[in-house]
Amino acid sequence: MLRILLIIGAGGFLGSVARFLVARYVQQSVLSPFPYGTFWVNIVGCFLIGLFYGLSDRGGFMSDELRLFLTVGFCGGFTTFSTFANENLTFLRDGAFFYFALYTSLSVFLGLAAVYLGNLATKLF
Repeated sequence: MLRILLIIGAGGFLGSVARFLVARYVQQSVLSPFPYGTFWVNIVGCFLIGLFYGLSDRGGFMSDELRLFLTVGFCGGFTTFSTFANENLTFLRDGAFFYFALYTSLSVFLGLAAVYLGNLATKLF
């Protein structure tokens, strides 16, 4: 069990660092109150988790440890619901209802679509 926890923790560490770097780079690349950094990290993370689970469903392609490292660890650390929720609360407090609705609806719709497309991509190989 300790081995599995360390594997997940290592993936989470790498995912969290990658999230910080990618989100920061994206957000600094655009001047907008819209949280593009968190948005794109979450959509890419959704695609990746769909891809990783799709690959693991193919059987024999990845070990259980690698699946846990990539999905629970890396993708769990890479994506962030808490930041998403906090950014939405900020929009509501500021009266930015358009950005709130846009961010929430696009995140949910595109997140689901990205998981589906990631999973679908594994079936096309």
